[in-house]
Amino acid sequence: MSNNTHQYKVIGLMSGTSLDGLDIAFCNFQYDYAKWSFTILDTKTIAYSQQLKNKLQQALHLDATELLLLHNEYGHWLGTEAKQFIAQHNLAVDFIASHGHTIFHQPDKGLTYQIGSGQHLANASNKKVICDFRTKDVALGGQGAPLVPIGDRLLFSKYDFCLNLGGFSNISFEEKTGKRIAFDISPVNMLLNYLSNKIDLEYDKGGNIAQSGTLNLRLLDHLNKLEHYNLNPPKSLGQEWFTQHCIPLIESTKDTVANLLHTSTVHIAHQIGQVIKSYTTKHKAKVFITGGGAKNNFLITTIKKELENLADVITPNEKMIDFKEALVFAFLGVLRDRNEVNCLQSVTGATKDSSSGVIYYP
Repeated sequence: MSNNTHQYKVIGLMSGTSLDGLDIAFCNFQYDYAKWSFTILDTKTIAYSQQLKNKLQQALHLDATELLLLHNEYGHWLGTEAKQFIAQHNLAVDFIASHGHTIFHQPDKGLTYQIGSGQHLANASNKKVICDFRTKDVALGGQGAPLVPIGDRLLFSKYDFCLNLGGFSNISFEEKTGKRIAFDISPVNMLLNYLSNKIDLEYDKGGNIAQSGTLNLRLLDHLNKLEHYNLNPPKSLGQEWFTQHCIPLIESTKDTVANLLHTSTVHIAHQIGQVIKSYTTKHKAKVFITGGGAKNNFLITTIKKELENLADVITPNEKMIDFKEALVFAFLGVLRDRNEVNCLQSVTGATKDSSSGVIYYP
C-alpha cells in the first residue's frame, strides 16, 4: 500500500455503565487519501456473570487494595475473552483497543478511573493493547468524555447529529464554526433499568411497560429541573451523579413502576428534544441513533414525537446499534497508534487536543 492508503485490523472492547456485558467488535479500517472507511467484520457480546456484575457494581465502594486487585483480575478476564474470540474466528489482529470499565468519573476533581489493566490484558491475549483513553484529557483539564465524537466526525459525517442512548444519552455534532461539540444529555438505561429492577426485570423490553403507564407531572417537573440541564457544555455524567440526584427523586415518588418508567421516558425524550431544537440550523436535520436505548421502541417513538417536523430520526441495523461504541474505541486506538488527535478540546474542555491512550505490549 502507498503512503496514502493504510489498513488496520483491530478489536474494540467496550463495557458500558449499564453493565449489560462486554462488547467485542473486530473491525477493518481503511485510510484512503485522507478519508476513513470501516467495516465491522465479527462481533460478540459476552454477558457478565452475576458474580462479575456484582463486583463491578460494588467496585465504587472497595478499598484501594481490593480495587487494584479487581483492576488486574478484570484486565486478565478481558484478555482471555479476546484471545478466545480471536481463536474462534481465526483472526489476524493488529492490536486490541479497550475502553475498560469506568468506576470513578469526577473530572471536576481531575479524577477518572477505568479498570481493566492493560498489561494483564496484553499478557492474557498475547496482543498489543491500547487502553486508558480518558486520563490524559482529564489531566489536561478536560471532562475525559465523551470520546466517541472524533469517530462521529471521521466515520459518520453524513449525519447532522449522532445520538447515543446508553447508560446516559450523549450527542455529537459540528457547530457552525466547524468545531465538534458533544456532551452528555441525560440518564437513559441507567434510570430505566434502575426502575425495571424494582419489579425484578433487568430492563423494560421495547419500553412496553413504560408505554402502559401514565405521566406523573410532579416527577417530570422535578427531573426536568435538575441542575445539569442548565449547564453549558462541556459537561458529562457518571454513576455518582445519578446516585446523588436521580435516585432520591425516584425513591421519594410514590407511584407504580409503569408510571415511573413512562414519566422517565418522556423526560429523556424531552431533554434530547430540547438539545436538538436549540442547536439545529436546518429543516429536517438527520439524527443518527445508536446504543441499547435505540431498541426501546417507546423511547424512539417519544423522541420522534418530540422532534416532529424538525428532524429525521435514523436508527441503523442491530449490529451498528450494539457495536458502534466498540467500533469507535477500536478507531480511537488506530488514531493513537498513528499518534493523531483522538480527543477533542472542543468536546471535553481540555486545554488542547490530544492523542490519548496508553500502549502495552505482552
